[in-house]
Amino acid sequence: MSIDNTKESILSAANRLFSHFGFHKTSMDEIAKIARKAKGSLYYHFASKEELFKAVISKEMDILKNQLEIIVDNPNLIAAEKLKKYLVKRMEILNSAACYHETLKADFFEHFHFIDSLRTELDNWEKENIKKIIRQGIDAGEFYLVTEIDVMLDVFLMVLKGLEIPFFLQDKYKKYSPHFDNLINILNKGLTR
Repeated sequence: MSIDNTKESILSAANRLFSHFGFHKTSMDEIAKIARKAKGSLYYHFASKEELFKAVISKEMDILKNQLEIIVDNPNLIAAEKLKKYLVKRMEILNSAACYHETLKADFFEHFHFIDSLRTELDNWEKENIKKIIRQGIDAGEFYLVTEIDVMLDVFLMVLKGLEIPFFLQDKYKKYSPHFDNLINILNKGLTR
């Protein structure tokens, strides 16, 4: 088995265990057992459980970004449609990103700062891509000219992140996801000319 296949096998096993039991209750021994690898193999690829967890989260975020880029770069959608599809797809993907949910828990967030760089990088990536959508809408005359776009994007991301705990940790996603279209229409109306 190649080094890349071994690493993928470890990441896959780690994702399953972290998703099911959480970061705290998953051990490197259990990951090695499920991956059918020697524990030393885990440490060859990942210096610590934290580094392995970070790699699992990074993979979840890459999936999110790849799916959202398809929407952002779609030339056949007007900006309002892109924004709507972006927000629905974002929440849909994050709803299934169980390891990401672990990072939302207060005890995790307070004690494990190794994940901060990934969260900051995702925030910056999202700001740039939502900004592209809004600029497309402004250029097409679809949206009002937004003078403080960076401030608006910061607030917008705060609102989105504020929804994550009730949606994903308090299991309210299924209850509210059917209403996303109406909520996003309200947002779009605020931008639309």
